[in-house]
Amino acid sequence: MKIVKRIVCLANARRRSGRCIAGRLWDGNRPGNWIRPVSDREGEEVSEDERQYENGRDPQVLDIIDVPLLSPKPNNHQQENWLLDSDSYWTKVGDLSLDKLQQLADPVAPLWIDGHSTYRGCNDQIPLALTKSLKSSLRLIHVDRVQLSIFRPGEEFGNLKRRVQGRFSYAEEEYALWITDPSYEREYLSKPDGKYEIGESFLTISLGEPFKEACYKLIATIIQVI
Repeated sequence: MKIVKRIVCLANARRRSGRCIAGRLWDGNRPGNWIRPVSDREGEEVSEDERQYENGRDPQVLDIIDVPLLSPKPNNHQQENWLLDSDSYWTKVGDLSLDKLQQLADPVAPLWIDGHSTYRGCNDQIPLALTKSLKSSLRLIHVDRVQLSIFRPGEEFGNLKRRVQGRFSYAEEEYALWITDPSYEREYLSKPDGKYEIGESFLTISLGEPFKEACYKLIATIIQVI
């Protein structure tokens, strides 16, 4: 049976061959739990056809959306996952204003488990064995500034692909995480390699699915405060 959940879209991020869509339940006054609609494919990514509105448009961050779902589909630490109804359109019912975004931010706390970093990152991974104790994989946080770096992390190994990384301070910890927000990836990959500063922002942080014995923290969305 179809279940419709109304969410504020807080992520429409790159994920394998599709997208990772996520948001928080919203009744017009107070936020509820996080919801991540997923497909029934192995990678659970959401295709363009599965996430579109009836007019063909793609959901945007801060859209208020009625999403048709079928049932909860928790997957390890990604307890927010729900199986989407692929036969129904999503419906946009409004927009959330920036001045209400603070209401949706999660309490200030370290991003799950810190102390584990990749060669190019900082507090950006959690060993798979430690994720078994986690009950969430999505956070909306507020930061004063973000430094964006564009570089080739695998250049010394012959991989010349450029990537965008975000570095920020939060809850008295430092983080350097890869960005999967497609709009910021496109904008900053068009610039020369280097470091770029952006100011006060909200970030949606997602703890991804397992990859090579670890799960990785990703910046799924950047919302700059103008």
